Order: sequence, then C-alpha cells, then structure tokens
Amino acid sequence: MQKQNNILVASAVTLTAAATLLLAACGKDDKGPPPPPEVSIVTLKPRSVAITDQLPGRTTAFKVAEVRPQVTGIVQKRLFGEGSEVKAGEQLFQIDAGSYRAALSSAEAALKRAEAQAITSKLLAERYEPLIAANAVSKQENDEAIAARARAEADVASAKAAVDAARINVVYTQVLSPINGRIGRTLVTEGALVTSGQEAPLATVQQLDPIYVDIAQSSTEILRLRRQMVSGELVKDANNQAEVTLTLEDGTVYPEHGRLKVSEASVDPSTAPNWS
Repeated sequence: MQKQNNILVASAVTLTAAATLLLAACGKDDKGPPPPPEVSIVTLKPRSVAITDQLPGRTTAFKVAEVRPQVTGIVQKRLFGEGSEVKAGEQLFQIDAGSYRAALSSAEAALKRAEAQAITSKLLAERYEPLIAANAVSKQENDEAIAARARAEADVASAKAAVDAARINVVYTQVLSPINGRIGRTLVTEGALVTSGQEAPLATVQQLDPIYVDIAQSSTEILRLRRQMVSGELVKDANNQAEVTLTLEDGTVYPEHGRLKVSEASVDPSTAPNWS
C-alpha cells in the first residue's frame, strides 16, 4: 500500500510539471518575440577646446622718448599741455635762438668770402695753363696757382659745413617731439636755462597705442607653451603668433585681442630650481 502511494505522488508531480511547461509554451506563443533593445548612437567629431592660462601682467608703453635739449639756452616758450597727446615733429619748447642765428649769419658770410677766393684762384690757374706751355710763366708759379685753387676749394667746403652746423643749431632751438604719444609733466618752465645733452629730460613722451603687457611666467610653462604651438594644440594667427586676451583689474575683458610676440632670454635667478 505504501508503494502505491509513492507511485501516485510521483505521477502527480510529473503531470503538474507537464502542465506548467504547456502553459509556458502557450504563453510564449501569445506574446510573440521581445522587441529589440534601444541603442543610443553618439557621433564623435574633433573640435577646438580653449586652453586658458591666467597670468598677472603690467602694461608698458610701446615707445618711450625722453625729450632733452641739443643746444644750450634759455627756454622762451612751452607749447604743449601736460598730459596731452602730441604728434611726432610737433614743437614742444622754444629755446632762445638769437645767438645761433647770429652764428649762422657769420658762417654764411665766411662761405661767401671763401667762394669769392675760390673764383679768383680758379681764374689764375686757368690763366697760367696756356702760359706754361709757352714758357711765359715759370713752373713754380703755375704750381702755386694750382695749389691755391685747391686750398680755395677746400675752404669753400669747410665754410659750407660750418653753415650747415649753424643752421642745425638754429633748428635745434625748436625742441620737437620725436614720437606720437602722451606727454607727461615738464620739469622746466619759461626762463629756465637748459644745456645740451643734460641728464634730466625736459619731458617724457610715451606711445600707448599699441601697448605692451609684460607678464611673468615660469620656464616650465614657457617650454610647454612652445611645444603646444609647434604641435598645433594652440591656434596661431597668420603671423604664427598665439592670440591672447586681457582682463582688467575690475574683471572686465578688454575688447581688443593681443598677440604673444616676444619672450625674454633672461630669467630671474632667485626663482630658478635648486639642482644641487
């Protein structure tokens, strides 16, 4: 009797399993195949990425000219306003030119005398030229006439140089601005005595357009920057220079772009690494 019960239980388990498989098969046929999984597609494209380094810098003038007198004299006029914009060749000061004009007049008179003497010596030498062939004058006299003509021509050249020097001194009494830019305060006033080539400038003119910005950067960063420019990581302009922007002290960005132009060959030894 026990044996029969075991057989009945096993049969029941088998039937139940078979019924379960049948139901699973029927359910699979009703639902159909599962939908394909959704896959996202990402297209990779190369693009430029801005690499930004922020470094402290200080603006410096593009050109700086210290105006000094080239003649000695009394300042008669100051012809500019301190802090104003001046042009190259614009007159800044007028130095008393009376003595220099007198020197020019004296040099011009000496030139006229030399030219007159040169004419006399030339005519005498030309007069002796046919006479020497006829033995009408001695060879000694002819040689002296030729030498006198040469000395007179040299005197004319020397007098012309003296006139040019005197005229230059007259021009130098007008102190001109050598560059375009903004002129600062002056250190002299009307009536002051100035001397040629004096140490203290009369005024200083600074050209601020364009303008330089001096920045300090470590040698390691400079080497990295150069490698990036060579490899093409940094975009360069038509002049093969990297473009930079300037941020002012208040955080605003200056509208004009600059270019990295020059790196100094010298370094600050106090910031160099200690390799010992």
